[in-house]
Amino acid sequence: MRGWGYYLLSAGVFGLDRLTKRVIETRVSVFDTHTVIPGFFDIVHARNPGAAFSMFADSTSPWRPFFLVGLSIAALLLVAWMLRKATTLDRATAIGLSLILGGALGNVFDRIMSGAVTDFLDFYIGVHHWPAFNVADSAIVTGSSLLLISLLRPKQQPAGA
Repeated sequence: MRGWGYYLLSAGVFGLDRLTKRVIETRVSVFDTHTVIPGFFDIVHARNPGAAFSMFADSTSPWRPFFLVGLSIAALLLVAWMLRKATTLDRATAIGLSLILGGALGNVFDRIMSGAVTDFLDFYIGVHHWPAFNVADSAIVTGSSLLLISLLRPKQQPAGA
């Protein structure tokens, strides 16, 4: 993948995120549950006005939306700026940044348009639930994992060095 291809990957993540959220928003009632794998996985329709794992969701500060959207936009700009040099990055780093950019775009879009992010993937074992999440969150975690792997992987020395 070269240059603009990484931005296209980000756009694809954003599109898939918007599509899946739209399906949930139009076909699943808020707080409704559809069991997929009993005792392990449900499709739900949750609204998260906070950050990751509902942090700040209970905040009554009038600054919360500006804080969350502002930080998200700053992160988007930083990642987009880093991605402009994708051809000089190793493949895992460039793909990781692309996934993070697409996922962050999806969630910031929700925050700007409705003040909350739609989450719908609910994994659990018994009464122990992982916080509900969405495609954008999955892309951000996968992208971050690729960046971490890239950082931890030993760098190849140039021939003759």
